[in-house]
Amino acid sequence: MTPLTPPLALLLDVDGPIASPVTRTVSAGIIASLIALIGEGIPVVFNTGRSDAFIAEQVMAPMIAAGLPAAAVVHAVCEKGAVWFSFTADGAGPVHVDRELAVPAALGDDIRALVADSYADHMFFDETKRAMVSVEQLVSVANADYLARQDLFDADALALMTARGLGTIRLEHRAPAGSGSIDYRIDPSIISSDIESVRLGKDLGASRAVELLAAQGIVPQAWRTVGDSRTDYAMADWLHHQDHPVKHVDVRPADGVPVKPYTVLTAADLGLGAEIIHDDAGAAFLQAWLDSVTG
Repeated sequence: MTPLTPPLALLLDVDGPIASPVTRTVSAGIIASLIALIGEGIPVVFNTGRSDAFIAEQVMAPMIAAGLPAAAVVHAVCEKGAVWFSFTADGAGPVHVDRELAVPAALGDDIRALVADSYADHMFFDETKRAMVSVEQLVSVANADYLARQDLFDADALALMTARGLGTIRLEHRAPAGSGSIDYRIDPSIISSDIESVRLGKDLGASRAVELLAAQGIVPQAWRTVGDSRTDYAMADWLHHQDHPVKHVDVRPADGVPVKPYTVLTAADLGLGAEIIHDDAGAAFLQAWLDSVTG
């Protein structure tokens, strides 16, 4: 079979670039751009820490309602590579879970109880996760107030993990010398904390994305990855190291743009101001890519 070679494939983080971190929903304009890009033959793969249930509700359902092309297949790699599924205009296909990457159920019970006892006024336990354990900011709570409590939660969660004999580390810290095997970690973001296997990550999601497209006979000429945090660069890192041409878009560059061997883009590259971030920046890039393939 002769492979299909579209000029671009999009590998998209969801929270931030696609879904608003404030409302957790996706705008009609972004949905319309995604559908138009798919209609032009541009593969779209979501690579997210979110659950399949979240993607089905907040991304798949509005895309189908807005007129996803009948022949389109959209892939969603969820929970940083531990869960994945594909959907068409007829709905979602089977959900695949790598059980070897799942957090022990007993730890999930511990974290659920911790939230209920001490943190339910600022955050909630995400019951939709299949492999990770995630705790997320309540929409009704100001982000600054949540972040002030997040560090306390992370410390308490780490204590529970240590008590169960699980090797743990916060993602942004290096393991101390002689610390032994690190099996699980706490990965805090601006609206959540994920407890996960150290084998999970946006690089694993990128690997699964390439495999999913290859199974369809699709080999993109180049990739565009989009994210809002430093951990999202792992998508482009993996693609670059596997010799896939790639450019990465950072829609929240306030943390600083690292030096990379590939091009990193921000809203400034579209002539937009520094205040254009998150899904506003994501929407602008989707429109720019749509203009490039239709113009």
